[in-house]
Amino acid sequence: MLHRKIIAVCLVAGLAILASVRQAVAEPKATPLIPRSVLFGNPDKAGPQLSPDGKHLAYLAEVNGVMNVWVGPVDKPEMAKAVTEDTKRGIRQYFWAYNSNTILYIQDKGGDENWHVYATSIKDAKTIDLTPMDGIAAQIQQVSHRFPDEVLIAANDRDKTLHDIYRVNIRTAERKLIEKNTGYVGHVTDDDFNVRIALKMMPDGSQEMHKNEGGAWTLFTTIPSDDNLTTSPEGFDKSGKTLYMGDSRGRNTSALFAVNMGTGEKKQIAEDPKADVSGVMTHPTENTVEAVAFNYDRTRWQILDASIKGDLEYLEKVCSGELNVTSRTLDDKHWIATFVTDDGPVKYYHYDRAAKKAKFLFSNRSKLEGLPLAKMHPVVIKARDGLNLVSYLTLPKDSDAKNSGTPDKALPMVLFVHGGPWARDQWGFNGSHQWLANRGYAVLSVNYRGSTGFGKDFINAANMQWSKNMHNDLIDAVKWAVDKKIADPKKVAIMGGSYGGYATLVGLTFTPDTFACGVDIVGPSNINTLLSTIPPYWKPMIDMFRTRVGDNTTDEGKKFLDSCSPLTKVDLIKKPLLIGQGANDPRVKQAEADQIVKAMKDKNIPVAYVLYPDEGHGFARPENRTSFNALTEGFLAKHLGGRAEPIGNDLKGSSVTVPEGADQIPGLTDVLPKNESTSN
Repeated sequence: MLHRKIIAVCLVAGLAILASVRQAVAEPKATPLIPRSVLFGNPDKAGPQLSPDGKHLAYLAEVNGVMNVWVGPVDKPEMAKAVTEDTKRGIRQYFWAYNSNTILYIQDKGGDENWHVYATSIKDAKTIDLTPMDGIAAQIQQVSHRFPDEVLIAANDRDKTLHDIYRVNIRTAERKLIEKNTGYVGHVTDDDFNVRIALKMMPDGSQEMHKNEGGAWTLFTTIPSDDNLTTSPEGFDKSGKTLYMGDSRGRNTSALFAVNMGTGEKKQIAEDPKADVSGVMTHPTENTVEAVAFNYDRTRWQILDASIKGDLEYLEKVCSGELNVTSRTLDDKHWIATFVTDDGPVKYYHYDRAAKKAKFLFSNRSKLEGLPLAKMHPVVIKARDGLNLVSYLTLPKDSDAKNSGTPDKALPMVLFVHGGPWARDQWGFNGSHQWLANRGYAVLSVNYRGSTGFGKDFINAANMQWSKNMHNDLIDAVKWAVDKKIADPKKVAIMGGSYGGYATLVGLTFTPDTFACGVDIVGPSNINTLLSTIPPYWKPMIDMFRTRVGDNTTDEGKKFLDSCSPLTKVDLIKKPLLIGQGANDPRVKQAEADQIVKAMKDKNIPVAYVLYPDEGHGFARPENRTSFNALTEGFLAKHLGGRAEPIGNDLKGSSVTVPEGADQIPGLTDVLPKNESTSN
């Protein structure tokens, strides 16, 4: 990207997790079971990055079962050693500081999303906390090659609702306040560490973009509410005079523009009539845009700079799959090329530009090689009002003899719903799809209205449509699958995390006859309580939620949100439900799960409730992921009739508790410690 920052921007970021199946074989052939540990355990190695000076290679790999950063000589990566010492949740995001001697990463505790920024020296593996304040959610704002020993960090230590910007020395942790936030949702900085742009959410859901003129903020431009999810500043060119923006104003899809900061004049750089800008490739020091990606059903790059055309053409012949350049040295002589496929592991290559030669480094999951993995088929489904729903279908291996994208006979199906809702499903390797297909299910993921990447009209069609047209899109997709003889109408499950968990609860309450069962993972049950308990640092953008979801501050708005909430329709649930929740979730609080479980108990409706005391919005610890996968697999097997791998030892090392309904999950009471199940 044009600058490095980590900002929480959507209601809930969705999350991929589990599902599967039974002893009865649902496929024409008995394809071997792929162990859950292979699909969902930690990768062998992942996320390789070159140091800016090109001397070292870093990547993520296990230390005693926990993901940490390893560093070795770029010409002898086999000599790499672990430089970080995380012992609990594992490091998921890291990158090099420009001094080429320091690794920067973020970590929270128990999923509470109170992120701290850490700096680790590769010379002595010493790690220091650059944000040693309790109860904060820090964000890395920017690093710059012009200041290799410093980083800009946004932290909400002064005011929990606002992030100020600090300039921090990564060797000493000494920090200096350079921008006191006076009410903005975010800032854009340049390579000189100047704070140039500030974004402010307005009561009507629009945004004002202010620019810094001599230390005073003045209005630069306004982003209407219809464009606020498809229009945003990306960063500056080398001179700092040109701002790059994804912009949908005056059009439907977001195109990339270069904006003159002096005159406000805009110049279009790249566009696609069907998809928004999804990625930008820029020179590491010049900040010139070299290529722009757009993702409708698959990612496609528009090459703008002839100097890299030959490089990309060469790399596309090196390996199959979608290509992305994920790391570059400061002199731009060496790249990391990443290749993503739908039926195999991610593969990484070290590319020497001068020699025009790519050397294979490793794949992220070597155990996937040679396994009976399934293809993912992009399909476009028509919603009842004519909207095109870009979706992805995965079928069990050998269930489609003609390779037509339609099975030889209708199958049990899992509708796997993404979170967000302002996010999207996309093509590529998906562990959940592979797992469910391997157990005998057709798997369908739908980019329902509100999903990102398809233009503002598609996003805006979801305004005030939770449980309404957003859910109708999912029902229309199920009908499509049934009509195409893909899905057995009596054996369709709905499952998902975050908004996908909410969609699961909606499915079992608003359309109780459509689904055979549901798996809700960290999903809200009542939108009123959801919006009243958001993290404090989301408050500056609460107006966007009120204009797009509903207003929880008025009696009329509360009544409307109640009408969209599964909690108010619990008595309509008549199909089996499994709920998974993290006790430390700051976005969808544990109370969201507790209240619907209580309501179901009060009405004598069975429910299985799995709670993790050391998790947040999703399950990060591999032991917890493994345990929930095992429970979900048995649950789906019981109600859809697919195959299942026994629970076995998959609860070992997990913090799993089952406050309710352990007897609803086959085999669980046999392996669950008695004190972990408080009720059956």
